[in-house]
Amino acid sequence: MEAMVRVCKQEAWAARIVAVVSNRPDAAGLEFAASHGIATAVVDHRAFGGRAAFDAELQGVIDGFEPHLLVLAGFMRIFTPGFVGHYAGRILNVHPSLLPAFTGLNTHARALAQGCKFVGATVHFVTAELDHGAIVAQAVTAVQAGDDLASVTDRVLALEHVMYPRAVRWFVEDQLRLEGGLVQQLGAESQAFS
Repeated sequence: MEAMVRVCKQEAWAARIVAVVSNRPDAAGLEFAASHGIATAVVDHRAFGGRAAFDAELQGVIDGFEPHLLVLAGFMRIFTPGFVGHYAGRILNVHPSLLPAFTGLNTHARALAQGCKFVGATVHFVTAELDHGAIVAQAVTAVQAGDDLASVTDRVLALEHVMYPRAVRWFVEDQLRLEGGLVQQLGAESQAFS
């Protein structure tokens, strides 16, 4: 989220980040956003009896900010199909694997345990199926001799901080076309990062 705020300002996007919404009252991103003049809100999932009630409240809060795009960053909750449908084609997420491989949690540890020679991250449109939306961009790095979970995680995170803001900028500039489950970037930029 912090990378997104910085890049948006540095590149003078024809857009602005209207709010940062978290399900965790202690999320560090809330303080960062507030210090940059960005509205914040918290919808604590622990205050609700289930996903549907939480998603309904979250949707109401988000809709109050009238966003054109939802950008997930460290939001570790699974949305209901109704929530995803309400924002269909307007929710982006970054996942720390080369989807469709290693959906879910502990992606880098699982990739290393499988002996993968490459690891990476994927920006994708969010759908009701966990980590299965249309792929906007991917970043890849080779697993090197001596790598461990920390070194791989750090390298992939650095790539995410470049790739994710770029993918959001493409959306903002109407440079993405989603057809038949595939995403095409209409400019000259590559959808692959390394």
